[in-house]
Amino acid sequence: MTTIKVVIADDHHIVRRGLKFFLKTQKNIEIIGEATNGREAVELVLQLKPDVVLMDLSMPEMDGVMATREIRASDTEVKIIILTSYADQDHVIPAIRAGASGYQLKDIEPDELVTTIQDVMKGESKLHPKVTSHVMAHVSIEKQAQHAKHDDLTNREKDVLNELATGKSNKEIASALFITEKTVKTHVSNILSKLELSDRTQAALYAVKHGVVKD
Repeated sequence: MTTIKVVIADDHHIVRRGLKFFLKTQKNIEIIGEATNGREAVELVLQLKPDVVLMDLSMPEMDGVMATREIRASDTEVKIIILTSYADQDHVIPAIRAGASGYQLKDIEPDELVTTIQDVMKGESKLHPKVTSHVMAHVSIEKQAQHAKHDDLTNREKDVLNELATGKSNKEIASALFITEKTVKTHVSNILSKLELSDRTQAALYAVKHGVVKD
């Protein structure tokens, strides 16, 4: 079994010591570094190239979210598991957005932490049950927001958006839909406003991404 190289980032010495003491008993896990703040964590990852970082959120100099973001920007392979006392969505969502592969609370059972490390190395995302509900709710809200924008378009505006997504000019759209160019311009303006987009290119990309383009 391949050894998993781990860096622990936590500003509390007793936490780092406890984690290190337990994880050293695991045959396939090696602690290769310890960081007392987010800045040190970023530097250690660049120097040591660990497989996994156990990252606290509340740390001096640089917090865990910012450290996670910086690490992921320079190393897309390393897995980051947030290990914290915070289970509220104000901490959970930013951490996941920053690129964390897992989010566990510090009251986790030791054996479960080992399982989390192993599963994350396999490419799985491991979230504490108290955290999962926040993530699912956030995803649901984002989807609702997207649908709300999309559903706000009239049927004719959707037709125009569909034609626009194929790269047609206003004149070509007018011809295809049997309306005037002036009407097309009005529809395009309304589409950009409702979808909060700045130009036709963004509108075309939106149409493709959200399945507006018809076969």
